[in-house]
Amino acid sequence: MTKTTTSNDLAQITTPADFIPTPKAAPVVLETRHLSRSVGQRLLVQDVSMAVSAGEIVAVIGPSGAGKSSFLRLLNRLDEPTSGTVLLGSEDYRSIVPRELRRRVGMVMQTAFLFPGMISENIAFGPRQRGAAMTPAQIASLLERVGLSGFADRAVNNLSGGEAQRVALARTLANDPQVLLLDEPTSALDQSSVQGVEELLLDIVRERRVACVIVTHNREQARRLSNRTMVMEAGRMIRIGATREILHDL
Repeated sequence: MTKTTTSNDLAQITTPADFIPTPKAAPVVLETRHLSRSVGQRLLVQDVSMAVSAGEIVAVIGPSGAGKSSFLRLLNRLDEPTSGTVLLGSEDYRSIVPRELRRRVGMVMQTAFLFPGMISENIAFGPRQRGAAMTPAQIASLLERVGLSGFADRAVNNLSGGEAQRVALARTLANDPQVLLLDEPTSALDQSSVQGVEELLLDIVRERRVACVIVTHNREQARRLSNRTMVMEAGRMIRIGATREILHDL
């Protein structure tokens, strides 16, 4: 009999305080300095300065229209800042070729946008763009890591929502990113799929020591996943700190 996952099950997912503590000495991987973006007279992101360390998950929360997704899109130059910049390590990201930047700063969107064809073709796409070929064994290993053993030769149009998000995550991981950006990655999934994706994310951050920024509308998801939480309103960062403290005060 298939077990139905409930909200109580999700509450039992191990929290970062117990699962992936970030050492105080962990190096900063991604840093924003006075990052801003305006379109016409509209200020989307205003003067945001923050940093994310290796092995850390930072959640970004706030009301609709707060600038959360706009902020995330600036982190790998899907949108261009009006002022300020982003440092990847100690390197100004404007000095990095966009294709290379987006390899190093990978992004998974709310809806998995997969290329038509086989799953293996999607996984191998990023490395192929930089002249690297993934072997079938490497693809199989990566799919096994995201819980999709034996899926390499399946067509992408035969996947559930949760499976498609796992493929999107595997495709991003194939590029060996230093930073993982997640824009509401589970909002369209059922609870069972949410739990699976969250546990997978925690495992990957722990094992690969990537820096992760996740935009979420769900405060309980922020509590389950993130070391720190940043609150945005009207494009501004109004507070950032330990997740438990931030959510306790909201």
